[in-house]
Amino acid sequence: MASTVNGVRAVALVGPAGAGKTSLAEAMLYASGTISRQGSVEAGTSLGDTSPEARARRGSTELNLFRLDYLGDKFALIDAPGAVSFAADGLSALEQADMAIVVVDPDPARAGLVEPTLKRIEALGLPHAIFVNKIDSAKGRIRDLLEALQPLSAAPLIARQIPIREGDAITGFVDLALERAFHYQPGKPSEQIAIPDALAERESSERFHMLEQLADHDDALLEQLLSDETPDIQTVFKDLVTETRAGLVVPVMFGSALNGFGVRRLLKMLRHEAPGASETATRLGTNGSSVQIFKIANGGSVGRLALARILGDGLAEGAELISGDGEAVRVGALFSVQGDKTIKLSKAESGDIVAIAKADNAKPGMLLGRQAHGDASIRLIDLPPRNASLAIATRDRKDDVRLSTALHKLVEEDPALDWGHDDVSHETVLRGINDEHLSVTLAKLKRRYGVEVDVHPPRIAYKESIRKGITQRGRHKKQSGGHGQFGDVVIEVRPLPRGEGFRFDDRITGGAIPKQWIPAVEMGVRDAMEKGPLGYPVVDVAVTLIDGSFHSVDSSELAFRIAGRIGMSEALPQCQPYLLEPMCHLVIDTPSGATSKASSTISSRRGQILGIGSHPSWQRWDRVEAIIPEAGLHGLDAELRSMSQGLASFSARYDHVAELSGKLADDVIKQAALAA
Repeated sequence: MASTVNGVRAVALVGPAGAGKTSLAEAMLYASGTISRQGSVEAGTSLGDTSPEARARRGSTELNLFRLDYLGDKFALIDAPGAVSFAADGLSALEQADMAIVVVDPDPARAGLVEPTLKRIEALGLPHAIFVNKIDSAKGRIRDLLEALQPLSAAPLIARQIPIREGDAITGFVDLALERAFHYQPGKPSEQIAIPDALAERESSERFHMLEQLADHDDALLEQLLSDETPDIQTVFKDLVTETRAGLVVPVMFGSALNGFGVRRLLKMLRHEAPGASETATRLGTNGSSVQIFKIANGGSVGRLALARILGDGLAEGAELISGDGEAVRVGALFSVQGDKTIKLSKAESGDIVAIAKADNAKPGMLLGRQAHGDASIRLIDLPPRNASLAIATRDRKDDVRLSTALHKLVEEDPALDWGHDDVSHETVLRGINDEHLSVTLAKLKRRYGVEVDVHPPRIAYKESIRKGITQRGRHKKQSGGHGQFGDVVIEVRPLPRGEGFRFDDRITGGAIPKQWIPAVEMGVRDAMEKGPLGYPVVDVAVTLIDGSFHSVDSSELAFRIAGRIGMSEALPQCQPYLLEPMCHLVIDTPSGATSKASSTISSRRGQILGIGSHPSWQRWDRVEAIIPEAGLHGLDAELRSMSQGLASFSARYDHVAELSGKLADDVIKQAALAA
C-alpha cells in the first residue's frame, strides 16, 4: 500500500534511558540505505551521540537529528535523550514531531519507567506507537509486558505482532495485519515463511482481538465481526491508519535494533500510519505559520544555528519571515542535520527539520510566518524543575568575561539551564536539573570554550534575628588635624514579628541631631545589619533613633553613618541573636509504591509533611507536599530516584525562614566564621 503523505515527516524516538533509542535510529538509517554500515553506541561508532560527554556515558546527552528516505518516503528522526538529566533537550523537539516511537525494554519489571514519557506524549495529543527493543534477549512473555504497559497508557495497546520462538529464543514474528510470518536475518530484511502450525490458533485469536479493538471505533467493522465476516486487508489497514493517527490506539511492535530485527517492518508502519506536517500544524494551532524554532545550537563549525521544523510551505535561503510579534527574521544558509554533520541546502521542503544560520534574533519556541500572525511562540510541555545548583568561579580572573559569554550560549541552547549572580553571597550560580546535568554542562564549558572553573555548593542564605531589645549609644570621634569627625547617636533596637523585615524611625527632639544627618544614621544601621554577630544578614528588627549630639564643625554625614554602624554593631550581640534558615515548600511526585520511602526521606532531612494524596492527573502515583529546610534539598533528587526506579521527581520553592538552633546552628556559625 502506497503512502498518502507528501513532504518530510518528523518521527521522535523517545523512552527511558538505556532502551536503545540511538541504536534504533542507527538501525533505521542502515535499513533505509542512508548509511552503509551500522555503528554502535557501545563501540562509539554511531552516527549519533558523538560528543565526548555522550561517548563517555554511552548515552545521549542532547538530541540527535537524522534524515532518511525509505521506499520513497522521507523522514526526519528526532532521537531524544532518555535520561531525566537531559530530558529538556528532547521535550522542546517533541512538540514538532508528527509521531513518536516509544522505545521500551522487554522486561515487564521495567515497564513503569515509560510512564512519564507516555504522559507527556498524551498531553501533547501526539500519535505514537511502542517498539519493544532487545527482543532477542527477552526473558519473559510479550503478553506479560503488554499487561504491565497497558495501565500506563490512556489508549488501548494493539499488538501488531506475535513472536515466533525456537526454544527460549525469539527468531521471528507473525504480522497480525498481514497474516504473514517472518524469520529474522541479522542485518538483512526478514525472510517470509509459512505461519508455524503451532502458532495458527494463537495467530487467529490474537488477530481477532486486534480487530475487536479497532472495531471499538468503526461500526462497520464491528458489524462485520458480529456477522462472522472476515474484513479485507484494506479495511484493516485503513482502520489502523485512521485510529493510530487520531491517537485512539497505540500499535505495539518489537525487534532488535542491534541486529536489525523488525526495523524494516517498523519503517513500513511509519510510511502508512505516521501523519504529516499539515496535521501537526493543525494539532498545534499554528494558524498558517510556516516555521517553528525549537532549539538553538552553538559550538559547531558553522556557528550559531536555529533548529526549526517547517510546518507550512517549503523554505529557501534568504527568505524573509515574520515572528508573531512582528519581528523580521531573515533566513540565512540552510542545512540538513545528520548527527554531528551539517549538509548545505538551497531550499527545504514542507515538514523538514533544518538548521538556519545567521538567524541571530531567532529564539526557541518562536513561530515564523510569511506574514504577520498572532502566534508568538509555542511551549506545550513543562520543563523539568532545576533542582541542582553550583557556585562557580573562574580559576583565572581574566576568564570572567569568557565565562559570562559561554554561560549565555550554553543556557541559550539548553532551556533547563539557568545562571545568575547572587547579590547576597556574591557568587555566580549555575542551576540545572540535577548533578549529572551540571557535570555535563561544566565539561562542555571546558571543552568548547576553554574555561575552567572551581565549583562548590552555593551558600545557603541563612539570616539572623534578635530576641530582646536594648538601648545603645554609638559614638564616633576622630581628630587628625583640621576638621575632625564627630557623630553621636542613641538608638533603641527591638525585635519585630517574623517576616516584618526592617523599620527605622526617629524621635529626635530639640535639634539634638540635625535632620539632614538622620538618613546617614539609618545607612550606618543598615551597614551593620549586612553581617550580624553570627555572621549573617540581620532581619526583623526595628531601630529608633532617640537621642544624640553633634559638633558644629566636625560633624558630617560620614561621621553619623559611622556612629550609626557602631551603635548597631555593639547592640546586636546583646540582643540574644539567633539563626534563621530558609525553608522550602516541597512537592514530590512519586509512584505509589515509593511513597512511604519518600516520606521517610523527608523526615530524615528535618522536613515536615503537609499532606499525601493521589497525583491529580496520573493513576498509581502520589503527590507528597512538605516543608523542608533548603539544606535538606542537597542530594534529594538522587535519593528519590534511587528508591523509585528513577521515576520520582520534586520541585521546591522558597517559603519562609525558621529558627535553627542546637548543634546544627553552631556548625553553621562556625562555617561563617571560617569563611570570614
